[in-house]
Amino acid sequence: MIPWLSDNAPFPPVEHALRLPNGLLAAGGNLSVPRLLDAYRHGIFPWFNPGEPILWWSPDPRMVLIPSEFKISRSLAKVLRNTPYEVRTDTAFEQVMRSCAAPRTNHQGGHHGTWIHEDVIAAYCALHQLGYAHSVEVWMPKKSFQLQIEGETRRQRANDMDSAISTAMSARCPATKLSSCDSPVEWPVVTPGSQRSIAEELELELVGGLYGVCIGHMFYGESMFSNASNASKIALAHLARQLERWQISPSSLDTPCVPCAEPVEASGVPRTGMIDCQMNTHHLASLGAREIPRSEFIARLQELVHCAPITNWQFDTDLFP
Repeated sequence: MIPWLSDNAPFPPVEHALRLPNGLLAAGGNLSVPRLLDAYRHGIFPWFNPGEPILWWSPDPRMVLIPSEFKISRSLAKVLRNTPYEVRTDTAFEQVMRSCAAPRTNHQGGHHGTWIHEDVIAAYCALHQLGYAHSVEVWMPKKSFQLQIEGETRRQRANDMDSAISTAMSARCPATKLSSCDSPVEWPVVTPGSQRSIAEELELELVGGLYGVCIGHMFYGESMFSNASNASKIALAHLARQLERWQISPSSLDTPCVPCAEPVEASGVPRTGMIDCQMNTHHLASLGAREIPRSEFIARLQELVHCAPITNWQFDTDLFP
């Protein structure tokens, strides 16, 4: 059994969280700013469906991304170099949340629901207004975005045709196998320009991004979305690079952090900031995120949340020249 929280009741110790389902700690309470900040400072986050009571979680192990460990594949590096885009922060926070909340099509053609409903949006917008919640946004020129969508449509049509031909050939001769198209339809070429020239010359469209909560030098990722290929990866790449550039290690701060009770380096977790990814997914693992025991996550967390806050949440423009 898990405890039911009244509005002012403290959270139970995270060690009391259930193992099945992994990390379920408590139910009830509210989504007020003090309650949410208290939860995050103790490694707890809300996650529940519309119509359900508020559920609070602290899974073990915990999925984290160390900023310096973010993996930039060759394809992503090419996207960062050649795609016309602009990264902004905190200019469309609610729009990013609503885009994250939009239904998503799965591989079977169905749609995933969302836990980001109106109460959650209102709660995190309140955190945003107080400077705790932030968005990282990827904007592309509308013309470029439309060309990309048209290119994806043509590629999908080519794949559908290839599949239909393969099915027909297989029916006529089961031993015949057609390989996938060696020369897939390419997107139209869009000449990239500097972010400054894009912003000045073309109207931009929000095509991807992420949002989360930052306390001290700890960033808690909540959700991300992508309406154009690699848009959410672009956002996460900039977040990781900027956090790394801000030098989140305690020794570099004007206001020192509270030291950990035990050295964390022995476990393989360097003394730098973390991006909390909450749950393990293949997508996050492919980008460099990894699991660590909850005890180590909490010890590192207690150091980072006591660091001097980041007062200017603006990203450098030369993160990926």
